[in-house]
Amino acid sequence: VIENKNLFLADLPRGKAFGLLKAQQRERCEEINKEYMEDQKYRDEEDLLEKLDSFKNKYAEFDLNDQGEIDMMGLKRMMEKLGVPKTHLEMKKMISEVTEGISDSINYRDFVKMMLGKRSAVLKLVMIFEDKANGAICKPDGPPPKRDIASLP
Repeated sequence: VIENKNLFLADLPRGKAFGLLKAQQRERCEEINKEYMEDQKYRDEEDLLEKLDSFKNKYAEFDLNDQGEIDMMGLKRMMEKLGVPKTHLEMKKMISEVTEGISDSINYRDFVKMMLGKRSAVLKLVMIFEDKANGAICKPDGPPPKRDIASLP
């Protein structure tokens, strides 16, 4: 079914077409993940399988057009969701840094290479910060507890 995706994708109801696109995207990401699992360079990487699975899920969340690439709008959404909105120029620089100036969108292979790489790309630092923040203890909701004058410094 996936082999002939372009022949009948337009004929499918929107929900089924979207589901098929998502399945194809997951399949492509899994193929790339397998390459990384077999690559000697990453054999010593701790928890590689879990990291790759996490990268795949994070990537799919921001691949807005389901074409297997995070474009400018996907990156904008990602940065806003992470609480660090960026200007158009900053996002162009981030994409250029990740793709080494070759493309105006980030494909999954570039994304994984950035996340596993030694270089500290701005996007990588933001993603790592978000993961640590999600694991941190959350602040309680609502107003702070009332204090009396004697407890003030």
